[in-house]
Amino acid sequence: MDASDQQLSSHKFLTAPNLFTLARLCCIPLFLWMLFGRDNRAGAAFLLGGLGATDWVDGWLARRFNQVSEFGKMFDPTADRLLFIVGITGIIIDRAAPLWFCWLVIAREVLVGVTVAVATLAFKMQRFDVTWWGKTATFLLMFAIPGFMLGASDFPGNSAFQVAAWVLGIPGLVLSYYTAIAYVPMIRDSLRAGRVQRG
Repeated sequence: MDASDQQLSSHKFLTAPNLFTLARLCCIPLFLWMLFGRDNRAGAAFLLGGLGATDWVDGWLARRFNQVSEFGKMFDPTADRLLFIVGITGIIIDRAAPLWFCWLVIAREVLVGVTVAVATLAFKMQRFDVTWWGKTATFLLMFAIPGFMLGASDFPGNSAFQVAAWVLGIPGLVLSYYTAIAYVPMIRDSLRAGRVQRG
């Protein structure tokens, strides 16, 4: 690694993975414009699917260029949650996917997000990594939601996308709630560790 790489990796915020995460966040207005401004469900669905498919890239960049940071570990899942919530809210308004499914996804994301944020900011909870099952649930849902959108569009093969969305979506939804429950003891232990560290 040359001097410029070392300087970049030493910066707390300006790193390649964080910039990539920021670029993914900047695609949210584009997604909403395609969905509502252009009335292009298929295009918005492919964009959302692309954002989901590139979720691993920031983590790979962090490891590849030795730019893993505490900020990045919080920024990436926060960006994923924001993409989820804003994207699904737009889909609910457009009625491009089953409403009950979307509301269950949003309820879980808001519940976990608010709990972690309050525990971290108000009670100084120590950060813990997202579990493999949590990442798997996110992966499944990030492809199921665009699948529902394509199923509700006039894109060729839309019925096949609808079937694939259910095949991915139901296990993803179940896993997401399973991991939410599994996070409860992890949050409790992290809160206890934070109190011990402060004491």
